[in-house]
Amino acid sequence: MEYSPPPLFRQGPSALARLIFFVVLSLALLVSDARFKTLEIVRGVLGAGLYPLQRAALVPRDFFMGAADLAVTSSTLRTENTQLHARNLQLSQQANEAASLAAENAHLRALLQLSQRIGAQTTPADVQYDTRDPFTQKVVIGGGSQQGIQNGSPVLSEDGVIGQVTRVFPMQSEVTLVTDKDQAVPVEVVRTGLRSVIYGTAKGDLLDLRFVPISADLQVGDELVTSGLDGIYPQGLPVAKVLRVDKQADTAFARVVCLPLAAVRGARQVLVLHYVPQVPPNPIAAEEAAAAAEAKDAKKKPAKAADKKSDKKADDAKAKPAAAASGAAPAAAQQAKPAANAAAADTKPAEKKQAERRPRESLREEAAKAVEKGGH
Repeated sequence: MEYSPPPLFRQGPSALARLIFFVVLSLALLVSDARFKTLEIVRGVLGAGLYPLQRAALVPRDFFMGAADLAVTSSTLRTENTQLHARNLQLSQQANEAASLAAENAHLRALLQLSQRIGAQTTPADVQYDTRDPFTQKVVIGGGSQQGIQNGSPVLSEDGVIGQVTRVFPMQSEVTLVTDKDQAVPVEVVRTGLRSVIYGTAKGDLLDLRFVPISADLQVGDELVTSGLDGIYPQGLPVAKVLRVDKQADTAFARVVCLPLAAVRGARQVLVLHYVPQVPPNPIAAEEAAAAAEAKDAKKKPAKAADKKSDKKADDAKAKPAAAASGAAPAAAQQAKPAANAAAADTKPAEKKQAERRPRESLREEAAKAVEKGGH
């Protein structure tokens, strides 16, 4: 009976033979696949069959990597969101500042053009704050007597008249706006040349054009400019525009409501105008001053002539010797008479001139009183 090993331990070809076989088979498959693409179909089938197994094997790895990415992404998003929010605020602030600077630049350019167009000396100033009194329309500007601002100077913006300086301090000034109820500005209508006076109102938002006859040619939309008759505001500065005209039969004057052209409450930078009016002097006052000067000169001349003559006589008397005093007394008396007559002759014309001037001065005073009565 022959002994045969079990199938598990049955030996086939030798290990060397199998190694050589598989090496040759591998090389043949590599060459054939590289040259003729013979294993593409096999590779595709194996890849499709093994893909579910690959995905199942990668599930734990993907789970842990997704959790880590979620934590990192959430933290990164929070950080980026904070940075972007801060950047957004910064850019928004810069945009607002740029818009404000652009508006201020345009405003200052308009003020510069206005100053060049007026041709008078101007002082720029900033509006600092409003006054505490709620019943008046006044603001305080940053410029006073140290900057050459004077009481009564007009205050302008690029759009027109703002108001007038009413109080001056060393470093600040108080400006009464044109909308104040006690502020008056002489104006004229550009279209027709009609002259009148515009006042502020109690509310402080509109203007009231007074003393306009019902028959006057005035329409809604007419522009009002300064007339320059007061000697304070130059002629031609924009003031207001007619908003409403109410004509009633029982009154002699029409009620004209106007809207200021300049942003009275919204102005930040203004110009204080140093305007020197070319107003001729009062003829009555000039004549009175000339008469007073002539009277003073007339009083001084006789006194000077008498002093000179007395000094000359004293010098002549001292020069004569004492021995000839008795013999020369009659001659001195005769010489003194012509001198006295000359002094009297000099004083008589002055007295006549003063007597002629007195009626003239009285007539001038009476004329001035009559003019004042006629004005009242």
